[in-house]
Amino acid sequence: MAKRGKKFTEAAKQIDRTTAYDVNEAIELAKKTSTVNFDATVEVAFRLGIDTRKNDQQIRGAVVLPNGTGKTQRVLVFAKGEKLKEAEAAGADFAGDVEYINKIQQGWFDFDVIVATPDMMGEVGKIGRVLGPKGLMPNPKTGTVTFDVAKAVEEIKAGKVEYRADKAGIIHAPIGKVSFDNEKLVENFETIFDTIQKAKPAAAKGTYMKSVNVTTTMGPAVKVDPSTVTVQK
Repeated sequence: MAKRGKKFTEAAKQIDRTTAYDVNEAIELAKKTSTVNFDATVEVAFRLGIDTRKNDQQIRGAVVLPNGTGKTQRVLVFAKGEKLKEAEAAGADFAGDVEYINKIQQGWFDFDVIVATPDMMGEVGKIGRVLGPKGLMPNPKTGTVTFDVAKAVEEIKAGKVEYRADKAGIIHAPIGKVSFDNEKLVENFETIFDTIQKAKPAAAKGTYMKSVNVTTTMGPAVKVDPSTVTVQK
């Protein structure tokens, strides 16, 4: 295991690893123990009791955080004709068709999210091998394959985050920056917590939400007690 730096060790001393904290306290602690000299990202990690080898227990989707993530996503839209104009009007950073596919094949990746209209997916599929490993392939489940390109672009710009359970059943998602007010981070946390809770597969057995942690970039993890989270019904 990599040796932890002095700052990390000092910060970690402020956290009782055996305690699951109230969500407000956990976020306060995560912010307080951020060890970097830039505005770190605050992230939540859910460890879920799901068997990801089974198709009926895959969890993937997207949610718009009420207070955004603190990062403006650069959006590339693959579309034609009217849909191109709609994408540009909605604030897409790049919009086009074959010329951008050629650019990506040549190694261009100056964007964060791709939105594509369904009729473009045949073309986009040609660069699937390049996009897939980077997690950039558009997907209907996350709302990035759609004819409603304007809505897709606006939601991404407003703070939409994608989530996906990895092989171990863990979901990582950003909920903002250390500079955010605690209330805003809590609200973002509650929104994604509620979304993951509702995404519970019917086939999942035993405890669904095994553990929830809040961390900052390179900071120590703080356990959250799920029973302290209030979600809108």
